[in-house]
Amino acid sequence: MSETNSLPAPSRGGPTVRRIILGNNLRRLREQRGITFQAAARTIGASQPKLSRLELGRGGCKEHDIAALLTLYGVEDEAEREHYLALARGANTTGWWHQYSDVTPAWMETFLGLEEAASLIRSYQAQRIPGLLQTADYARAFAQVAYPNADEAAIERHVDLRLRRQQILGHADRPARYWVVLDEAALRRPLGGRTVMRAQIKHLLGILGLSNITVQVARLATGRFAAVVSPLTILRFAEPDLPDVAYIEQLTSALYLDKRNDVERYLLTMDGLCAAAEKQESSQEMLEQLLAEY
Repeated sequence: MSETNSLPAPSRGGPTVRRIILGNNLRRLREQRGITFQAAARTIGASQPKLSRLELGRGGCKEHDIAALLTLYGVEDEAEREHYLALARGANTTGWWHQYSDVTPAWMETFLGLEEAASLIRSYQAQRIPGLLQTADYARAFAQVAYPNADEAAIERHVDLRLRRQQILGHADRPARYWVVLDEAALRRPLGGRTVMRAQIKHLLGILGLSNITVQVARLATGRFAAVVSPLTILRFAEPDLPDVAYIEQLTSALYLDKRNDVERYLLTMDGLCAAAEKQESSQEMLEQLLAEY
């Protein structure tokens, strides 16, 4: 029996995480057995691109294909086979975020699954309050700007999605840790007007006392932050089969980076941003000052 059988099933994250874990394990088994990519693809009658998507955790899978690959890779222990087959069944379920597919682009669904599974989320936001910390009114004001052609019902769906995502910070058993560097510009940009911003800043002040949330404000006067333009999020997971992922969101797409060299570069960037930003105590003072100004 291989070491992977001793790993527990992921506690949350739904099909996204299960696909990635299953794909990583299948790739590891194939490489350990010295079986070529082409031979594995032929076994399940798949094209090489399809097998590549399977090993990368980027597509659905059929349970009988997984069973055939396990046989090819010499996995005979019934308990171990069931471990993989259970991952395959879980990978084909739908995550809670699929109910918001009408307002969620396909490229973001992977992020929602990874965010749900993360044990530590580090983020830098320059233009707006991050979604995990937005009030409903701020989220509504942002959606109205971001989706100018959306009707009122669609806007409310965007707001509901934002608030549903925030539940990961309040899980009773294992809340995610959230560490965000927030640019002063996002706090001074009056999205939704003064009343919305006052409530948003009060909300930020209210969560500073939570042990799993750290907020640092990056002063406008600090030049280091000029080099980081796009929002940056780095996700870390409790499951050992999941590598750190750097997520860079763009206007109509996103980059997901999980290769060690790429992620380490962004980790260094994030560490530098945290070092240059105000500590949480002085960030609280800045928020109180901004609240008084609004």
